[in-house]
Amino acid sequence: MKTVLILSNHHLYTYNLRKEVIQALLDSNYRVVVAVPYGEKVELLKEMGCEFVDVPLDRRGTNPLTELRLFLKYNKILKSLKPNIVLTYTLKPNLYGGLACRLNKSNVIHTVTGLGSVFVRNVRYKKIIIYLNKIAFKSSSLIAFMNQDNEKLYKDLKITSPNQKTKVVAGSGVSFNIFKYSTPKIANNVKFTFIARVLKDKGIEEYLYAAKKMKSKYNNVEFEVVGFVDEEKYKNMLSDFEDDKIIRYLGIRDDIPQVMANSNCIVLPSYGEGRGTVLQEGAAVGRPLITTNTYGCRDNVDDGYNGFLCEVANIDSLVKAMEKFIELTWEEKVIMGKRSREKAEKEFDRKIVVESYLEEIKEILE
Repeated sequence: MKTVLILSNHHLYTYNLRKEVIQALLDSNYRVVVAVPYGEKVELLKEMGCEFVDVPLDRRGTNPLTELRLFLKYNKILKSLKPNIVLTYTLKPNLYGGLACRLNKSNVIHTVTGLGSVFVRNVRYKKIIIYLNKIAFKSSSLIAFMNQDNEKLYKDLKITSPNQKTKVVAGSGVSFNIFKYSTPKIANNVKFTFIARVLKDKGIEEYLYAAKKMKSKYNNVEFEVVGFVDEEKYKNMLSDFEDDKIIRYLGIRDDIPQVMANSNCIVLPSYGEGRGTVLQEGAAVGRPLITTNTYGCRDNVDDGYNGFLCEVANIDSLVKAMEKFIELTWEEKVIMGKRSREKAEKEFDRKIVVESYLEEIKEILE
């Protein structure tokens, strides 16, 4: 039995976004070992038939000793398991897992799920990360990107070379068994919903201040925020905006499809995404989308067709996009939502993503 090792940075995202790939591998008689930090979703992965290795990982940390320990942990796992192929997701597993794979001469498929704060913000260690990624990716079997902009950037930065195999996949895709189309309920108010980790790069500040402007001008608008607060400073900010009755903070929810079904429009004013899974899920439910005209976000929206685009880090531009949506008739809003669903079915089906990975794995191992 051939062994597939999966390196990822979080139990929740690994289960929610990769479980169909994992299930397909198990169904194809692969031994699947998942190396992630322990969390409640690990038990569900075990129930599926995966083996588990606990790998503590600080997603946002930069302590050199901690980063070295992560690399050494990956190296130890590879020496012990000797996997036939390794799948890595997100920045640190791609980087340190890639270095360990190169050292052990392992077959590896890297998936660049997004650029992360290292590339979005002008951090002081950016050049070091770019250099290390060049080394880590040099002998990879395949590098998968979730949008063409990220693929081009990696080539421009010479992280990937012209002779390396790369491809673009439609993000993580959407499971239509979970995210089902629903016609929005007629209501007096228009409800906008932000669903993401609450941190600066997701555009939370622009969303909050746009909501404040909209609330001062319109009586028929509601604003929701859903997600884990990933930067401590936003806890007080969310509380203040909620006290002022500008937003409702719903916290972490397990019923995202229902939250989306209760909304009129999904808003993600992000500074950049891998492919914006939340936007794809919102489209699958049949909701119009508002997002930024940047990589990984604009891929999900045809401006004026199934949603609206706004400028990055621009509150007034976001307000204008929201106003365009408000000014639509009810019938136009419903049609826009149906177009989102049609786009999702054509482009975002998770089955397409799963089949793409299985074909690549089979080709590499054969």
